[in-house]
Amino acid sequence: MLRQALLGSLAWLGAHQEEINRLNVFPVPDGDTGTNMLLTLQSAVEDIRESAATEVHKVARIAAHGSLMGARGNSGVILSQIFRGFGTAVQGKAELNAVELAEAFEEAANAAYRAVHKPTEGTILSVARQAGRSAMAAAQQPGATPLAVLRAAAAGARAAVERTPSQLKILREAGVVDAGGYGLQIMLEGMLSSVEEVGARLERRPPPPAAQVRLELPEEGWGYCTEFLIQGSDLDVDRIRDEIAALGNSVLVVGDPELVKVHVHTDDPSRVILLASGYGTLDRLSVGDMSSQHRRIRREAETLGAPQDQSAASDGGADSVREEPETPGIPSGPLRANGVGLVAVVSGRGLIDIFRSLGVDAIVAGGQTMNPSTQDMLLAVDGLPYSDVILLPNSKNVVMAADQVSQLTSKNIHVLDTQTVPQGIAAVVAFNPERPLAENVAAMWEAAQHVQTIEITHAVRDSRSNGIAVRQGDVIALINDRLAWTGRDYGAAVRAALEQIGASGYELVTVYRGSDVGDGEAEQVMEAIRACFPGLEVELQDGGQQHYPFILSVE
Repeated sequence: MLRQALLGSLAWLGAHQEEINRLNVFPVPDGDTGTNMLLTLQSAVEDIRESAATEVHKVARIAAHGSLMGARGNSGVILSQIFRGFGTAVQGKAELNAVELAEAFEEAANAAYRAVHKPTEGTILSVARQAGRSAMAAAQQPGATPLAVLRAAAAGARAAVERTPSQLKILREAGVVDAGGYGLQIMLEGMLSSVEEVGARLERRPPPPAAQVRLELPEEGWGYCTEFLIQGSDLDVDRIRDEIAALGNSVLVVGDPELVKVHVHTDDPSRVILLASGYGTLDRLSVGDMSSQHRRIRREAETLGAPQDQSAASDGGADSVREEPETPGIPSGPLRANGVGLVAVVSGRGLIDIFRSLGVDAIVAGGQTMNPSTQDMLLAVDGLPYSDVILLPNSKNVVMAADQVSQLTSKNIHVLDTQTVPQGIAAVVAFNPERPLAENVAAMWEAAQHVQTIEITHAVRDSRSNGIAVRQGDVIALINDRLAWTGRDYGAAVRAALEQIGASGYELVTVYRGSDVGDGEAEQVMEAIRACFPGLEVELQDGGQQHYPFILSVE
């Protein structure tokens, strides 16, 4: 039932993904909550699908590990901690009664709160806590059942979500509920629906012996689990999604014009791979034969007459093909004397080239518009020949996922809390290959704090933030991730932002132009800066970033 509940939560969350995304309050093109939660949950469920484990503690452990590896964005990391707390509470338990299930929901919320440095009420945290409290209240009732507890948890989550606008001013101004909290509500409702369906079936007939049979997954629902990244330029995400969807099911295609993440279950992975290779370069290709594994599990269960214990996610053996990505960032020259490696999260060809030229060993593709997973960063870290690694997330929505890497590797990881690309560049410039780790971290952090970041983009939704009303399509200026100006003109946006930070007191402005910015638009912005701030030195660099026409570093 727990397995089925998790599968049901994934299906229900997938059906509501865009609805959750539309609840995001901040109008910038960032990693959306619904997409990040779905990718995180999908990582957990994929590992469960590949295992025949039936005991609750084993299923929960697999889900916790999978969600941590696939965690993306702040909402995804918090979700992984909810799974972690649930798994901790059920250690050693093959099944749960009503009270034990309620206690697991409570510990799930407690773990999520502990993972956040400054918990904010009116978010997914509040929803998780109320779900746990409602579950515990239901468990104390005479004759309580796990189904009643799950029903109470879902109802508690719904009530908590409805209260979120009264707890957060930004939600109240925008007239929406919290996106992460709503995502958790949807997950719990999907779990409830699935468990109720399974319970009804079990009342009508005896349960079959094998765990995979118990889930009653259709044969055509298996096939090959095919995953990869497409790297290219001007990638049409919608077109790729439509064409991939015609070749399989359980399709998830997300990304931007330079990097697209693809997941699909298909009977013919070669057709999918051939199609995708026509768009760009494929990376991190993984093809797992789920049908063969499913049949093998059935045969073993029929032979032994009982479910087989497969407590960890299967490595596939002869039934699967795993093509591991090439190890990124191995330095071609001699290793640094201080033994410290550098990993940075960044997207945009120009910005990637800048970070590489400054000595960064490994680049993790992603950033604001496509948040990388914990596993993406772990692969980059483990691919370096250094035991000490400094990791620069370069986005506030990547920091929490980056913080999880240290618990998954034996290396000494220091996450430098760079929340913008200019901060990351300033930090790398301050890196000295002759200095030890601690001295470099201190110098890099100090350099990052001396940078002001201005980002110019277009609003992706109507919203209100920082007392400013925004309409979809407006040009908006952000100062250090804070909405500062809205209008219709790039030059005016840049001037207004520079005036707000008192740019006359600074020395240098570096303008990183996006991939869609023409020479004329770039020159207009440069002239606007020179005319209003003649004392500033101004440089123009090709960043190649998507969605943000201009990023300015002010030093």
